[in-house]
Amino acid sequence: MTSLRRALTMLVAFAAVMTGAMAHAQPSGRLSGTVRDATGAPLPGVTVSIANAATGATQTSTSGTDGTFSATVAPGVYTVSATLKGFGRQVKREVKVETAPATADFVLEPQREEEVTVTAMLREQAVSDVPFSIAAPTEDVLRARNIENLEGVAANVAGFTVQNLGPGQSQVAMRGVSSGQIVRDQPGVKEQVGAYLDDSVISLSLFTPDLDLFDVSRIEVLRGPQGTLFGSGSESGTVRYITNQPELGATKWFGELGASTLTDGNQGGNVKLGVNAPLGTKAAVRALGFFNQLPGWIDAVQPNLSVNENVNDGHRTGGRVAVRIAPSGRFTVTPRFVYQNIKMNGWNRIDAYNILANPFTTTRPAVSLGDRQQFTQLEETFTDKFALADVNLAYDFGNNVALTSVTSYTDRDVLVIRDATALTASITGGSIGLPANIYSLNAPLDDATKAKSFTEELRLSGGRNRLHWVGGGFFSHNKRDYNQNLLVSGFEDLSGIHVHEQLAPTDVLFYSDLHYKLDQFALFGEGTASIASDWSLTAGLRYYHFSEDKQQVFDGLFGDDGNGHPVSQPGTTKADGVAPRLIVTYKLSDKANLNAQVSKGFRLGGINDPLNAPLCTPQDLVTFGGRESWKDEKAWNYEVGVKSRLPNNKGSLSVAAFYMDISDLQATVTAGSCSSRVVFNVPRSRSQGVEAELEVVPSRHFDFAINGSFNDSTLQSTLTSTDPSGAVSVVSGIEKGQRLPTVPRGQLAAAATYQWDLGVGSLAYVTGSFSYIGSRFTQVGDQNLGTLGLPPFGATTPGFPYTGTLFAYDPELPSYTTVNARVGLTKRSWDVALYATNLTDEKALLALDQERGTRARIGYLVNQPRTFGVTLRFNR
Repeated sequence: MTSLRRALTMLVAFAAVMTGAMAHAQPSGRLSGTVRDATGAPLPGVTVSIANAATGATQTSTSGTDGTFSATVAPGVYTVSATLKGFGRQVKREVKVETAPATADFVLEPQREEEVTVTAMLREQAVSDVPFSIAAPTEDVLRARNIENLEGVAANVAGFTVQNLGPGQSQVAMRGVSSGQIVRDQPGVKEQVGAYLDDSVISLSLFTPDLDLFDVSRIEVLRGPQGTLFGSGSESGTVRYITNQPELGATKWFGELGASTLTDGNQGGNVKLGVNAPLGTKAAVRALGFFNQLPGWIDAVQPNLSVNENVNDGHRTGGRVAVRIAPSGRFTVTPRFVYQNIKMNGWNRIDAYNILANPFTTTRPAVSLGDRQQFTQLEETFTDKFALADVNLAYDFGNNVALTSVTSYTDRDVLVIRDATALTASITGGSIGLPANIYSLNAPLDDATKAKSFTEELRLSGGRNRLHWVGGGFFSHNKRDYNQNLLVSGFEDLSGIHVHEQLAPTDVLFYSDLHYKLDQFALFGEGTASIASDWSLTAGLRYYHFSEDKQQVFDGLFGDDGNGHPVSQPGTTKADGVAPRLIVTYKLSDKANLNAQVSKGFRLGGINDPLNAPLCTPQDLVTFGGRESWKDEKAWNYEVGVKSRLPNNKGSLSVAAFYMDISDLQATVTAGSCSSRVVFNVPRSRSQGVEAELEVVPSRHFDFAINGSFNDSTLQSTLTSTDPSGAVSVVSGIEKGQRLPTVPRGQLAAAATYQWDLGVGSLAYVTGSFSYIGSRFTQVGDQNLGTLGLPPFGATTPGFPYTGTLFAYDPELPSYTTVNARVGLTKRSWDVALYATNLTDEKALLALDQERGTRARIGYLVNQPRTFGVTLRFNR
């Protein structure tokens, strides 16, 4: 964290110097106006945002009881918007403010649906004008549908999937493109969906940060390859957290208080507070902090059969500070610091079969686990410390040409502690045949990830009327250190087996130390030109070059070369390529566009870890060995879509159909009995499907939204292996026609809100939401699972003899449906609501969790049960 503190200190010092440099007086002007409804009556409580067209600096004012507002601003050209819940947002552009007062009056129509403005193409556009498939749920939508994290966003957005793999760990996918579960001991695997906090990259494969959504303006979900503008990791899409920025000349306090309780668990709550304050006339600060107490609902049965209740509770704390400095009408500087710390006390996992706790054993206590129970011998904690320091510099040259620099530094420190006693017992007891007093020793597996990333993007953009363009360069330097340590205290003394080797300390049965360094450089450009009155063309290209170096060593009884020597497998890989995009747009009418595109996305390759040779069978060494690296994964996307506003602006409709041709899919497979994971390149795969979104606002009292997607994503190649007898078999279920893992075929979400007036500036509302997620598989090979022969290690299996010979389970995660409701009252600056999530108390299986090829443990990650809560929000 030393280098991060140094970077933060430099940013703060720079902001202070800039603030001091701006202290000289500059001329000011005044902007005022009146907001009325369609009948001419004044509208109080309307939020009026005033944004400088050159710098983007924004301040707000609120209309009074007579509908009037006023603000003091620097001379310049402004975009002024008026927003009030229940009315459509109205925007006035090119409002010129000089030393003489300027006026901007508004008439708000209650029937109009608000059009969300996004920056998906690195410039401001209405969602309906973006020529590809995008969803952008706003802060109000997220709140109304009780969405608190990225997994909740995915459940309400078509074609977007976030598979829960445990606390702080998730698999993000779009449009059915997924290569399977990424696990902690695969630090070299890259993401398929890019994640950004505003303009700063925050992606980290399995550990893509699940940021708190407090004071987030919207979430932009960009479907399809976005490599042209957003680079590696955006092969099938990009997710952007767009935060509220500091507003010049405005003093605001905003916050949230909440409490919740689970019908089968304990309680949660949150306290969140933020402030926006001016720093003179040319700067502003926006600062916030939050604390979330996260409830638990999983009970852990202990070896003495006692039960620890609600072991997976925890907390999330953090904050954000940003300073916006506008020393002139052309130049802005925005340094920012973001911090989040997650601490979880356990996993949302239930055990279906555990080699140390199951109903089949006769020489160990037979255990039948309950509906939301697991078996552990020790606490499984998870901590994730995320810190980001970035600075955004923007300079406007005039004539709509601007230069933007985004510099960021990210520091992650993740520690995952798993109870690996079942896994260890399957080896020390099942494979080696040691007695119970040894195989039942506590075996905590510590997984430590430390990642540091520096990025710089410099881009020049411009355009007006018939041409808009952007071009620039990107550089990133990433370091990721990963360490595993399996300490089984007392093992050497009790077993007489010497495991203290060259690197592994005493009683450490598995030790790994990995170091990755990845550098990436890219040049990119994209432009949109109106080539005729009804036709426009968007073309872009990105060139990229990356190199990765890896240093690695394995040691210990489970990780050496089988002869007591550490295994070292360093490696280097490099690649370069291009990612083009071409979009043709035809204007069907003033309210409808037809878009067609061809685009390419990419996912960087990497270097495999060596197998845990002492645990492998001879055939596993043949099947999974010799694969030191994997190649870049690439996808060509072919897409056609229609976007249309409904008559009288009472809603919108968006439909897109796509076909994605994927080459060298990076399939993650479990290497048989080796307790290792390996990445295979599958030559051909494809995903095809359709997405549709409909929003209807028939009146200011009622709105309705529904979206859904269907995709058919399958492997188009088969990988085989030949055993010593010459028999050919399919490797880990990688067979033509098999479904791609993680993603459902079908998704559906709907929400409706009814609201009514309770007086001037007061509204009552009721919102109901529904989501359906289809069936899924966690990994490619899971489609061939479903039964486990008992006892899995014969006579040396812990608890032998068994009372059964077969354990059956379903590797396909069944579809599930959740229903949420919210009822509340809003009055100008505050909102209070009662809510319920998962009203039907659906127990959804989110991922299959297995150890040692299912022979040590079979479990599932599950969702949160029915929850009731209350929340109070204010903004004044």
